[in-house]
Amino acid sequence: MPRLWAAALLLGPLLACAAEEKDQIVTDRPDFVESSNVVGAGRFQIETSFALDRNKANGVKERTYSTPTLLRFGISDTLEARIETDGRMRLVTDDLAIGTRTTENGYADVSLGVKWHVADERGARPSLGVLAHVDLDSGSGSFRAAGKGGSLRLAAEWELPNDFGLGVMPGVAWQHNDNGERYTSGIFGIVLGKEWSERFRTFVEYSAPQIARGRNGGSVTTFDIGGAYLLTDTVQVDTALSRGLNKNTPDWSWTVGLSIKF
Repeated sequence: MPRLWAAALLLGPLLACAAEEKDQIVTDRPDFVESSNVVGAGRFQIETSFALDRNKANGVKERTYSTPTLLRFGISDTLEARIETDGRMRLVTDDLAIGTRTTENGYADVSLGVKWHVADERGARPSLGVLAHVDLDSGSGSFRAAGKGGSLRLAAEWELPNDFGLGVMPGVAWQHNDNGERYTSGIFGIVLGKEWSERFRTFVEYSAPQIARGRNGGSVTTFDIGGAYLLTDTVQVDTALSRGLNKNTPDWSWTVGLSIKF
């Protein structure tokens, strides 16, 4: 009997470690709708990527290259701090009418924020998370915003039968237009995901990062498809393709990313 107790004492910590290692990474990418979950107390997560936007209108062709990156720091099991940026930027513009090309390089603005996991899913109530961000006009050159802004978003997620999942994210943002005038815009996204295995998932999505009047840049809307694969329980690779749905939105966007949880 003493030997059994000793074995139990030795196996207990090992089983606890195994359970902790099974805690898989949950990311806020590559879809637009954020997860309602946080990374957990004392955990750090990096979600980084390469992105390309392509647009052609009025005889001008633009290609924008960026490196979107999100850093997430677990303050508690329900709260995390966040630093987000589109990173290094490169804009290539071709004027097809006169045959000229211009190139701009720089860095995007930085956003500071928090996410609070409000509630787990229970019955008809979804899993809920609230995100608040402050956007700093810290970028360089033409990639810098006209002034500081911010946003407040609600992420709601439901688990559906047959390994489907539904996510919805309404929100509101405060920004400045090109004239430096402050305005308020809406945010909305809805995503339907499917888990094909413990490691592979895909999604389709409608996203509206900006719902605004024409004088403030108009609404930006996309239709997105993509997927993510877990190389390990704490490492994810992903990709997504977006089609712009109006003239204010780039015609096509593509991203590929890597996320790691520590």
